[in-house]
Amino acid sequence: MVGDSLMSHGQLTTDDGLLTAFDELAAWCRARGYAGHDPFDALNSSLFQATPLRRSRLARLAWTQLFKRSPVNLRPLARVPAERNAKGTALFALAWLARARAGGGESRADAVGEARKLLDDLAGARIETAHGAAWGYNFDWQGRAFFAPEGTPTVVPTAFAARALVEASRFFGDDSYLGLARGACEFILRDLNRTDDTHEEVCFSYTPLDGTRVFNASLLAAEALASVGALTGEGELRETAVRAARYVVRRQRADGSWAYGAENFQSWSDNFHTAFVLTSLARVIDACEDHREEFQPALRRGFDSWHKNFFRADGFPKFTPESDYPADAHSAGAALAALAELEDLSPDAPPLARKIARWSLEHLRDPRGFFHYQRRRTHTVRTPYMRWSQAWMLYGLARLLETMN
Repeated sequence: MVGDSLMSHGQLTTDDGLLTAFDELAAWCRARGYAGHDPFDALNSSLFQATPLRRSRLARLAWTQLFKRSPVNLRPLARVPAERNAKGTALFALAWLARARAGGGESRADAVGEARKLLDDLAGARIETAHGAAWGYNFDWQGRAFFAPEGTPTVVPTAFAARALVEASRFFGDDSYLGLARGACEFILRDLNRTDDTHEEVCFSYTPLDGTRVFNASLLAAEALASVGALTGEGELRETAVRAARYVVRRQRADGSWAYGAENFQSWSDNFHTAFVLTSLARVIDACEDHREEFQPALRRGFDSWHKNFFRADGFPKFTPESDYPADAHSAGAALAALAELEDLSPDAPPLARKIARWSLEHLRDPRGFFHYQRRRTHTVRTPYMRWSQAWMLYGLARLLETMN
């Protein structure tokens, strides 16, 4: 746990607990090859796959939720292997790129080397689609709306891979990274399904298998198109990104929040998906300056609503506006990453980031260096999920350190 050295007039400094927390978490993840379990990997169980239940939608849902909600990790008993996850690889690469930008001397050289290795791994994990390149999850995933078998090309891991590749292209001046990100744009443009496709708006599906309208997912697609288009000079990519951003912005609620998606059963809001929306919208605005005036008010209203409704005064990351618990490491890490993007939007962003970091280090960090999954009302779930918790916290801490540098 982090001691009183973190308390310096209510702020964190880079020369004590914050940097130590990053270094110890990084060492813990590296020692395991960035492989681990995930809240949604229960269908990788060899026991479950050996039964007829694997063919049942309801059984797949129930099995997944049982493992996700359990206060103890059932995966070793059910023979769920610890594996690498492409989205996690992208987040770890983003974390090391942030440290490379902020660091100096040996620490910078180490960060550069680690980022390079992870980017190579990310490139090797890509899925060649009918028209481009994409990334997917390392497990079968059963949601309420559809089923995606392991390896299905999916917009969310693809967009995070594109983010890492775009940042790598900028940092290293290496067009090979940009070429891979451009391939992801072909997947988005030509393999994903589109709904509400008009001259002014468009919404991208989650995978080529569905027609869902998930706001953060479609906006992540917009971010990828806008960021790549800003580097390649392709106006068509940015124009499509603007249409996708406009679709989400026009569905912002009166109080500044966004639902998860457009369907009635997707009307809920949570902390980390809101952070995704804010981060992607900020990146679209940066890449499409001509539309700043159109989108900036929605970004500001969204930030104000998120700040007001999703955090307690001490930085505790509430899961929903209505429920404080569970306090999730994923929400904390995603918030830190988002606030780094939004530090120029509001003077409230930097102090909020410091509060979240301080609370997370005091209440979610294990003495062994990793972060617990969730703090619930009556107990803490200590399962060290690699992609969900560790990758997000490493990325969030790295971005916070970068902004404080």
